[in-house]
Amino acid sequence: MDIISQLPDRLLFAIPKKGRLHEHCISLLKGADINFHRHNRLDIALVKNLSIALIFLPAADIAKFVGDGNVDLGITGQDMVEECEVADKIDEIMELGFGHCKLQVQVPIKSGINKVEELVGKKVVTSFDVLASKYFSKLDNTYLTEEEKAEGKKTKIEYVSGSVEAACALGLADGIVDLVETGETMKVAGLHAISTVLETQAILIRNKNPSNPSLVAKITSRLKGVIAAKKYVLLNYNITRGNLREAAKITPGRQAPTISPLDDGNWVEVQSMVVKEEVAEIMDKLEDIGARDIMLFKIDNCRV
Repeated sequence: MDIISQLPDRLLFAIPKKGRLHEHCISLLKGADINFHRHNRLDIALVKNLSIALIFLPAADIAKFVGDGNVDLGITGQDMVEECEVADKIDEIMELGFGHCKLQVQVPIKSGINKVEELVGKKVVTSFDVLASKYFSKLDNTYLTEEEKAEGKKTKIEYVSGSVEAACALGLADGIVDLVETGETMKVAGLHAISTVLETQAILIRNKNPSNPSLVAKITSRLKGVIAAKKYVLLNYNITRGNLREAAKITPGRQAPTISPLDDGNWVEVQSMVVKEEVAEIMDKLEDIGARDIMLFKIDNCRV
């Protein structure tokens, strides 16, 4: 990593080197026209068309690196910002819409524990010891008796670096705190959720004093365009002027629909950005009011 000291003119952008966020990040960078080639086993890649160096790091370390000013920008999970306790050192620029997970308290189904307060005073294993400690400290204050507190009783939080879901089966803990995406892994391990500590997703963060604020703004604008393009599609259709006002209510666009006259003076062509998840229902409504030639176009990138 000594090569970083030789890149004084490049903005340093930290990307998860593997795991659940990596592929999403690579796709996002490609969509934003951030072109680079990463050599095998090298965790630094120079961007060809912008003055940026990509630094590939474990997602768990990125928040700290950005907070400490070692890198200017980074993509990591909201959970990592909280776990590293750097929220006051970084600016969260935007949520990226992927990497959705829940940090949950899970216990064995066979344990009979169904409420998180039943775990108070017992042993919990986790890779998120900071967040888990804060969470159970509040529960300890609420549910432990004054006598128990005086005796020094509290929920014991123990850190493990991986395979957290196996801790209960191995007799290492009464419960765990871990990230859950679909819950399938936990079900296989015989666990079920009894509480959610926080909900998280991938975010773009920056150091409060980046080396090149204008380049940070450019990257942010490009990434916002890619995210918007994934969220929206372009809908094109023809409608009579008499039904145009009602059609515009169905497809108002982000600012306003684009309306173009057709050779037949009674008809117009309408173009409008619509939310991708709502497009089928929108097309149904347009068809009901007489819209014709309804066509859908994918948006690869945009600025909104």
